[in-house]
Amino acid sequence: MKLLTAPLLAGVPGLVHGFGVRVPGARAVAREAARHAVGDSMEVFFLRQVHGCSVATPPWTEAPAADASLTDRAGAALAIETADCLPILIVDPVRRRVAAAHAGWRGTALGVAQEAVRALLGTGSNPGDLLVALGPSIGPCCYEVGREVETAFGPSGVGFFVPGPGRRKHLDVAAANRVQLEALGVHSSRIDRLDLCTRCRKDLFFSYRRDGASAGRMISLVGFSRPSPS
Repeated sequence: MKLLTAPLLAGVPGLVHGFGVRVPGARAVAREAARHAVGDSMEVFFLRQVHGCSVATPPWTEAPAADASLTDRAGAALAIETADCLPILIVDPVRRRVAAAHAGWRGTALGVAQEAVRALLGTGSNPGDLLVALGPSIGPCCYEVGREVETAFGPSGVGFFVPGPGRRKHLDVAAANRVQLEALGVHSSRIDRLDLCTRCRKDLFFSYRRDGASAGRMISLVGFSRPSPS
């Protein structure tokens, strides 16, 4: 499985991360490819994503219903599965902790990225130390939404919507999450964005908006590897 890496995270010692491109076949095939990508020295932890804002902490044997996770365990890789939603990878390079979040419009309206950051802060992380990579997702070019989505964000979310070619507005989900992260003290210079639209780039990504229920899922990963035996 090919992983697209974020320049901001690439220089963190011992960090394994990436945003997966489409892998043909069933979801089980993509999950196995993700495990192979990180190697036998890391265990991959998947979630049962429900478009909420709960944060889970591995290890677990059965995937919990949550849309974010965090860990300080070396050798644990957090996985997020998407097909238009925004995968978010958060790294504390000082305390060597990571978090990952799945942010569609519902999760973004609920502040799932903020909940992941708050969970990290609760374990002693400093917001000024955090590095964040926002992965490929459906872009404002293609993300036409209805009035219920505007209502979910409320008056404070007006700036997240841009005019579309029709009557409906388009949501910039990456911009919304960036603003939410900055509100918790993550500096703008420490937020990276792989600005690729999943609906536009059929050559690279699955897209639920484009392909419907038959769409597969891309897998994004983040975690610190175990130190090599001396």
